[in-house]
Amino acid sequence: MGRPSVPRSGWHPATVVANTPETTSAARLELEVEGWPGNAAGQHLDVRLTAPDGYTATRSYSIASSGPATGDVTRVVLAVDRVPDGEVSPFLVDVARAGDRVEVHGPLGAFFVWQPAAASAAAAGSGESDAAGGPVPSAPRPVQLIAGGSGVVPFVAMAQAHADADDATPFRLLYSVRTPADVFFAPEFERLVSASAPFRLDLVYTREAPAGWPMAPARITREALAEAVLPASDAPLVYVCGSTGFVERVASWLIELGHDARAIRTERFGGT
Repeated sequence: MGRPSVPRSGWHPATVVANTPETTSAARLELEVEGWPGNAAGQHLDVRLTAPDGYTATRSYSIASSGPATGDVTRVVLAVDRVPDGEVSPFLVDVARAGDRVEVHGPLGAFFVWQPAAASAAAAGSGESDAAGGPVPSAPRPVQLIAGGSGVVPFVAMAQAHADADDATPFRLLYSVRTPADVFFAPEFERLVSASAPFRLDLVYTREAPAGWPMAPARITREALAEAVLPASDAPLVYVCGSTGFVERVASWLIELGHDARAIRTERFGGT
């Protein structure tokens, strides 16, 4: 697809302000979005490209940032993994440069979100329902995040929101990734681990591990999952994001390990 034209009305016009390498196959994109209403940690948006001949292609991407609108223009951060033969991701990763214009629609998704304990308690006191339709718990619950590959993108927004709120809720991330070069948001997670005592990061490498790493590269198994995540007896909220196969396996194992299916929230992705 050629460089897209100036966006039409109907969606939020957005301007690329930065495109930097994130991993060996992904880029971090910073967009300035006009009229963006703000978004919660865990939400996603649609990106639409329009070719000079009018052909359009649209794909969904998780948002790596969160927070309220900051005026007429709000900065939104994405991390896009290149999918070979994709219609949208190769342009965003390899072609898009500062000044390019795209369209975005959102924020989308109310189920796969996380709020700080103070916000959850306020919602519970008002009688509101959570994103799954049930009552918002008045007591904070520990949180277990489980990501495969680029499925970690919404979790950097959640972890940052957790740190910004000075929230004492235990917060864990189990992150399965192929190699050290494939870790998304490595500096951000390193900083969050150092600065936020309730936040814990457990990395599992599936193809190549750093020198001296205590575990050999391997895919997550049911037994390894049981050892790494918060136990069902802690009644954590669990968020799982990754490829369809990864999410289905992990969610099934969690239920076998005694976790409440109603407390497991999943988000999966395919080729884009």
